[in-house]
Amino acid sequence: MGLLDRLRGRLRAVAAPVAREKAAGPRRRRRVVGPGADDNQVSLRARLHDDPNDAEAFAALAEIVRRQAAEGHEDAERRPRAVADAEWALAEELAHSSRAWYPLIELGRLSLHEDLEGAQRRLGIAVEREPTGRALAESLAMLRREGMPEVALSLGVGHWRPREHVPAAGRELVQAAAEAGRIAEARRHLDALAERPDADVVDLRDQLDALAARRKAAPSA
Repeated sequence: MGLLDRLRGRLRAVAAPVAREKAAGPRRRRRVVGPGADDNQVSLRARLHDDPNDAEAFAALAEIVRRQAAEGHEDAERRPRAVADAEWALAEELAHSSRAWYPLIELGRLSLHEDLEGAQRRLGIAVEREPTGRALAESLAMLRREGMPEVALSLGVGHWRPREHVPAAGRELVQAAAEAGRIAEARRHLDALAERPDADVVDLRDQLDALAARRKAAPSA
């Protein structure tokens, strides 16, 4: 083969991939990811494999999957749904572990306003899986943040065990009852909590007294 033939062969080899790319049309530009991004995900998943209730690791990994879902979805109208679905998939994956309760609370939060019954069921399972009351405290706090003290009160009354659960669970229940306007019920829960020697309830009692005074002073409609 002569020199000219060899040059023509090289030109054809270079031109072929370019022609195929043009025929295929424009492609989405790939996102360049730093070398540590995948390592970070692997590290976070390893932590969650060891402890599916590692709230810090869950939050960090959820932020990553939300960002990836947003960047991978060009339709602005559908992007929020894709982001929510990505976080749901992560929580659902972790919730399969029989040790997992925190992912169930996240599933409850994500479904709270669209499927209240399903959310309550998930929170109930989370509380039953965790014997110390941490899951109950987290669930009640989440429901209060979402503006649902009545739902929190219902969950707490059905699951709170004053002598076995951490004081934080009782505190959340008292505050949920107060926010729901059930002052007398809040006082009963407070009295039950106060029987524990490790429960400091002075501030809660002061808050209830102040709330009751404001309600008494308020003019009736």
